[in-house]
Amino acid sequence: MTDEKDIIQKEALDVDQLMEEFDKDTSKLRKLKGNVAKFGTVIAIAMASFHLYTAGFGTLLSYKQRSLHIIFAFILGLLLYPAGKKSSKEKPSILDFVLMGIGVVVFGYVFLFPEQLALKGGNATTMDLVFGILAILLTLEVTRRVVGPELPIVAIVFLAYAYFGPQMPGVLAHRGFSLTRIVSHMYMGLEGIMGIPLGVSATFVFLFILFGAFLEKTGVGKFFIDMAFGLTGHYKSGPAMTAVVASGFMGSISGSSVANTVTTGAFTIPLMKKTGYKPYFAGAVEAAASTGGQIMPPVMGAAAFIMAEFTGIPYLKIIIAAAIPAILYYFAVGTMVHLEASKLGLKGLPREQLPKVGKLMLSRGYLLIPLVTIVYFLVAGNTPTLAAFKAIVISLVIAIIATLVRKDKSFTFNDFLGALEAGAKGAVGVACACACAGMIVGVVTLTGLGLRIAELIVSAAGGNLLLTLFFTMIASIILGMGLPTTAKYIVLATMAVPALLKLDVNLMAAHLFILYFGVVADITPPVALAAYAGAGIAGANSMKTGFQAVKIALAAFIVPYIFAIDPRLIMVEEIVGSTVVFTPFVSALPVVVSAVIGILCLAAAVEGYLVKKTNIIERVLLAAAALMLLKPGLVTDAFGVVVLIGTYLFQKASLKKAQQA
Repeated sequence: MTDEKDIIQKEALDVDQLMEEFDKDTSKLRKLKGNVAKFGTVIAIAMASFHLYTAGFGTLLSYKQRSLHIIFAFILGLLLYPAGKKSSKEKPSILDFVLMGIGVVVFGYVFLFPEQLALKGGNATTMDLVFGILAILLTLEVTRRVVGPELPIVAIVFLAYAYFGPQMPGVLAHRGFSLTRIVSHMYMGLEGIMGIPLGVSATFVFLFILFGAFLEKTGVGKFFIDMAFGLTGHYKSGPAMTAVVASGFMGSISGSSVANTVTTGAFTIPLMKKTGYKPYFAGAVEAAASTGGQIMPPVMGAAAFIMAEFTGIPYLKIIIAAAIPAILYYFAVGTMVHLEASKLGLKGLPREQLPKVGKLMLSRGYLLIPLVTIVYFLVAGNTPTLAAFKAIVISLVIAIIATLVRKDKSFTFNDFLGALEAGAKGAVGVACACACAGMIVGVVTLTGLGLRIAELIVSAAGGNLLLTLFFTMIASIILGMGLPTTAKYIVLATMAVPALLKLDVNLMAAHLFILYFGVVADITPPVALAAYAGAGIAGANSMKTGFQAVKIALAAFIVPYIFAIDPRLIMVEEIVGSTVVFTPFVSALPVVVSAVIGILCLAAAVEGYLVKKTNIIERVLLAAAALMLLKPGLVTDAFGVVVLIGTYLFQKASLKKAQQA
């Protein structure tokens, strides 16, 4: 009998190597050496320590908290990310250190004199103007290095729009603003670079990223993968279902589709291939499952925290609303995987080769305590920042106790420092994206562009809700291809959400709608980073893997329409200010059942299999039933049930008849 550890370890690939190859953030990183590497480590640990201290003992004034956050992030960004392909991969240039100095000066000025800047009310002095221009240029450059050129280009277009307003056509025209007005708005106030997005990055987001880093260092990631194998490895869908479950678990602590794909895919994809899945399908399953992590409570992604700030709705209520759609997403992916395994006639792994769930819970179940406690603290009314701080402290205490009891070196002081460093470095991309996206939001608030765009969308759709949702979906996917999920959400929250609100879409549903479609951009060709990572691990064609991932995750394209039309799916009845009136689950149940039936019909139609392979008539009927169930109702639900049960019984009878013949 194979040892339960060997079955996983011998199939695993080098996660660090895969991250470097497929995660664009990791692949661009410098490999710092010597004193420069030590300097980077000190800055990262100082950044994490600052955020831990302010989380536990009270944040600073907004100007101070955000300016210090951006100083740390920009120093790390300039240290870790070279200016271009020809730049040194081992040490920063003199220019990099000059830019670091500029960042310290221009944002240090904000940190030291916040009251003076606030009292000026936009009346910038010459020094303010110079510092403001430098701050804008520096933000664009660091974001270009860390995130990529797409977001800075969008920001530049928006800044140009603010200046050239009178020359804009039709409804887009506005009176225009002077250079001084634009610069002061972007730099001196809290509606530009240091706006709400950066404020969220400097509080909630950083702490949850740090929390994830501590969980990883204490072994939670490995525990999730082992548990998933133990729970699902024996089913006919075997390792593929394991990928779905493990990625769902990992999604609760990881906000990156690519990182999730690489971390779990390094173990699951080789096993899927060994079991009999085609390489492109194995890569697609992992990518689709991993992408759902950004919509899976309790942590979700950084965009969920920004959503809380934009809407004024407490974060706890957002994750409650997001729970059912996220579960439906994973149910749909799991259904697709199971039907594919049935179609191929695959078998699961022998139970004796799999980790024993009982043993795992007894030996490492304590690792789940921090995740349970963070949910408890949120329910108890703690702010997300304080809840994350307490959970980090608890995870640290548990790791120390476990190390002392075991009398081994499973968690050392170096691991503690490593978690601080990893958390800070992991937050750099989000901080830069939020700072740059803040300028986009600043232009929207300055010019009123959001309302103009909303009018254009509603007008183009002729006031039709489904068409408006469709146009918003297309915009979300297109933006999501070039921008990180956080930045994409920020842009669309200020521009597309007002269009949905004009047509009486529920506020929560409107924001979740754009978040979902920004997330699935990670698996939507031609720019499908998570799918390409899965393809790389599987040794499969990238485009084929991307299209297969879209096919597997097709429910993610359906579920948002359901809750936008009927918000009972997110259990939200009414929103008044920050007060959310939730629908009782009994009232939401019919919509959930309708969605489940729709997902089953859709999966059977797409896979071409239910009890056996479906014929063309069965596939058309199942697809029609799935589309009709977009709008829950007695007639559409009855049609879906009749088609699903009718097809199932017909195929069962047909199969029995064939076996008897």
